[in-house]
Amino acid sequence: MNTRDTRPGLGRPDESSGAELDAVGAGLDVLDTPAPARTTSRRLLRGVLPPAVAIVLIVALWQALWAAAFWPEYKLPAPLAVWNTFWGTVTDGSVFGTVWTSVHRAVLGFLAGVAIGTPLGLLVARVTVIRSAIGPLLSGLQSLPSVAWVPAAVLWFGIDNTAIYFVVLLGSVPSIANGLVAGIDQVQPSLLRVGRALGAGRLATARHILLPAALPGYLAGLKQGWAFSWRSLMAAELIAVSPQLGLGLGAYLDQGRSFNDMPTVLAAIFLILFVGIGIDLLIFRPLETSVLRARGLAGS
Repeated sequence: MNTRDTRPGLGRPDESSGAELDAVGAGLDVLDTPAPARTTSRRLLRGVLPPAVAIVLIVALWQALWAAAFWPEYKLPAPLAVWNTFWGTVTDGSVFGTVWTSVHRAVLGFLAGVAIGTPLGLLVARVTVIRSAIGPLLSGLQSLPSVAWVPAAVLWFGIDNTAIYFVVLLGSVPSIANGLVAGIDQVQPSLLRVGRALGAGRLATARHILLPAALPGYLAGLKQGWAFSWRSLMAAELIAVSPQLGLGLGAYLDQGRSFNDMPTVLAAIFLILFVGIGIDLLIFRPLETSVLRARGLAGS
């Protein structure tokens, strides 16, 4: 006698299980399939078109406000007047020396901040006493405006490069150290136990386990540290103006203010902005992309 249930809607148990397994396998295959790579032209279009449209809209709004004459010319010059001022510095070559004066100071100060902030962050993250002692101080220094250090630096070191580098360091070190601390706090304890089981000492643990595992947080701290370095440098150059320091972007901005030359002021502001954006796009954005790809997050 056949006891198999042949009612509609009830299939064989082995057929139902096989269908479920096939569905699960198909889902896993989809997860394992790499995302389709975007073409170079499409990536370029997606990366360039939105900011280009935004710039065009901002310039158009600026031109409309200037044409409406809501403010006098010395307060809101025409976009063409600012462009002519900027292009004049390009044609006579002075813009390159001005940008280089500021950029090389910012880079040197930032690298010194990395050299100091990285071991400091490791100590704060791994030594409880040090964390309790200076952890809140680092957070406080990070929130303190860097411009507040400029008068003290000038009185301590005089108007020279030492004062400027001092301000840049105090702007970058807390951000770099706190970023590393945040990254290390998210490292799984099992990784450290495995390292100890394999005989890794403190230096080997820091180099081969902590820093690679904390890389996303550390990279975010480096990016923020650069931003604070650049802001600190501009504040120092804007206040500590001296012929022996050369003409940086901050001094160029102050020069425009001194002569009531609004096109020069706006040209200096745009140069400061473009350098900051350029460093982010050329250095930190590729680093972030490579870290995401190495961790399987290229689509994020």
